[in-house]
Amino acid sequence: MLTAWASRGGVGSGGSMAQTYDIVVVGAGIVGLATARELRRRHRGLAIAVVEKESGPGRHQSGHNSGVLHAGVYYKPGSLKAQLCVRGKAAMERFATESGIEYETCGKLIVAIDDSELGRLAELEQRGLANGVAGLRMVGPEEMREIEPHVAGVRALHVPGTGIIDYGRVVDVLAAQLRAAGVDLHFGRRVIGLDRRAGTVVIRTSQGDLVTRRVVSCAGLQSDRVARLDSEPEVGIVPFRGDYYTLTPAARHLCRGLIYPVPDPALPFLGVHFTRRIDGSVWAGPNAVLATAREGYRRRDLDLRDLVGTVRQRGFHRMVRREWRTGAREVWRDVVKRAYLKDLQRYVPALAAHHLQFGPSGVRAQAIAGNGSLVDDFTLAVSPDSVHVLNAPSPAATASLAIASRLVDEVDRAFTLTAATAIAPPP
Repeated sequence: MLTAWASRGGVGSGGSMAQTYDIVVVGAGIVGLATARELRRRHRGLAIAVVEKESGPGRHQSGHNSGVLHAGVYYKPGSLKAQLCVRGKAAMERFATESGIEYETCGKLIVAIDDSELGRLAELEQRGLANGVAGLRMVGPEEMREIEPHVAGVRALHVPGTGIIDYGRVVDVLAAQLRAAGVDLHFGRRVIGLDRRAGTVVIRTSQGDLVTRRVVSCAGLQSDRVARLDSEPEVGIVPFRGDYYTLTPAARHLCRGLIYPVPDPALPFLGVHFTRRIDGSVWAGPNAVLATAREGYRRRDLDLRDLVGTVRQRGFHRMVRREWRTGAREVWRDVVKRAYLKDLQRYVPALAAHHLQFGPSGVRAQAIAGNGSLVDDFTLAVSPDSVHVLNAPSPAATASLAIASRLVDEVDRAFTLTAATAIAPPP
C-alpha cells in the first residue's frame, strides 16, 4: 500500500538531496493538471507534484486548440472516447460554473453538402444517439438556415449541446487550484531520465532531480519520448500541424455557432470547419499537414531531431504509403489560399478571400502504431510504478476531467494507493 511519504528530501542520482514525493505527474497540459487535481481529491495525504519543461501550464496542445466543448457525436459507441467525452463535457461545464469560467452552449451543424454524404450523416446521428447525446435532430435546408442563415447543404445534423470555452483559462484555474491544494508545480524542468533506485524513481530533469514513489506521464507531444525513458512504447508520435484562418470582424456574422463537415470515417481529423470562439472571433480550419517540428507553430519551423524521429518510425512509412493522396491534398490546401477558400465556400458560399486573415496554428500529437494505423482511442502503458498516457486525442480537452478520473482509477489499481486517504471521486 502506498501511504503518505512524510519526508520531502531524498538522495538524487548524483548523491545530492532531491525533493521527494509520493507521485509526480509529468506534463502540465490540461490532462496532466486534471490528473493531479483528481489525485489530490482522492488522496489528500500524499505528496504530489507536477513537472513541466515549459515556463507555464498549457503551452502546447491545451493552449492551441479551437476551444470546442464536444458533445460526443463522432465516436464509436462503447469506445473510451465516447464514454469520456459525454461525461467529461458535463464535468467541464460544472467545473467552469463553479470556477467562474465563461462558456457558451452555441450548438453545431454537421452539414451534408450533397446526397452522397447522407448515409454517413445518418450514421453519425445513430452514433450520437447511442452515446447519449441529447437533443440531436436532422434538419433540412430551411431549418438549417434558421440556425445558420449563410450555410449551404442538403441536410444537417443539429447538435444543440455543443459548446465553446477558453481552455487556456481552464488550465490557468487548474494550476492555481493545485497550488492552493499544496501540489508543487515545477516549471522549466525538462525530464531527461527515469532511474529506479531502492523502490523509488529518480526523475532526472534539466534543473535537478525529483525522487518519487510513482510516476504518471501526461506528456502530450512528447509522450512517446518520456515513455521511452522507461521502456519501448508500442506507438510513436507523429505531429500534424493545423493552420487556421480567422474571419474579419465584418464577416463574423457568416457563422453564428459551429459549422462542421461530415467527416471521413477512415481518418481521425474532422476536416475544415467554422468555429465561433468565446471572445466572438471566428476561426476557419484547420487543415492537417505533417509538422516538421513537434512544437513548431509556423510553416518555417524545423527541428531536425523531430523530423528525423518521424521519418525513422516504421509506422510512419506505412501510413504514408496508405494516405499519401490525402496528405498531398492537405499540403496543397495549406499553401494555396484559394484551395482553402474553395473548401470553406462549400459550406458558406458568401465567404470571400478578403474575409480571411491568417490565424493561429496548433500541433496535434497523433499516435501511430507499427503497422501504420492512426491510433484513434486513448492509450496507456502501465508498469508497477509508472503510468504513461501514450495517446490522448481529441476530445481530450473536453473530456480531460473524465480522463483524469479514469486514469486515477488505473493508478489506484496499478499502485495500490492506500484507501485510508481516499475520498469519493466526482460523479
